[in-house]
Amino acid sequence: MGFFTFIKVMMILFNLAIFLGGGTLLGVGIWVTVDGQSFLDIFGAVSSSVLQVVNVSYFLIVIGAILLVIGFLGCCGAQKESKCLLMMFFSVVLIIFIAEIAAAVVALVYTGLAETLLTAVVTPLLREKYGADKSLTHIWNVTMREIDCCGLNNYTDFTGSPWYNEYKTYPESCCKDLQPCNETLAAHSNVS
Repeated sequence: MGFFTFIKVMMILFNLAIFLGGGTLLGVGIWVTVDGQSFLDIFGAVSSSVLQVVNVSYFLIVIGAILLVIGFLGCCGAQKESKCLLMMFFSVVLIIFIAEIAAAVVALVYTGLAETLLTAVVTPLLREKYGADKSLTHIWNVTMREIDCCGLNNYTDFTGSPWYNEYKTYPESCCKDLQPCNETLAAHSNVS
């Protein structure tokens, strides 16, 4: 087997994997859009918390469709050795690559702005609804436990929240599960 034959076979296999992955994402996205309840029944509490934050189904459909097109163009272009299909494939990949670079530059430039906006929105939300809204409380508890943090900034984000007003404690994650999680323990736990 020659070098170019090997490259052709590898490109076909690689793009076939992308095509199948895109088809899978597209199928799951359509499934969640059409019958979200059966998806929730199968995948349980994790999926319900994710679906409450972001409408995942439409995101999956878009990403799946893009991957399906990329995989199809690459696989057919490599199989038929069609310059037109391969140029379209590389054009789409180049556009995605440029968009990723642009998104990275925008993210770097506006990181401070995003942090300020998040602080301005999330901190008052925590003070207003943490402990009163069960779904928000559950999402924040899971998030804080998974990434080992306490609020957006630190334990003071929860001061004055319904949870704090009722129990006079901070969430368990703020004290590394030491109970009761009072201000002294939260301040010395170094969880932020």
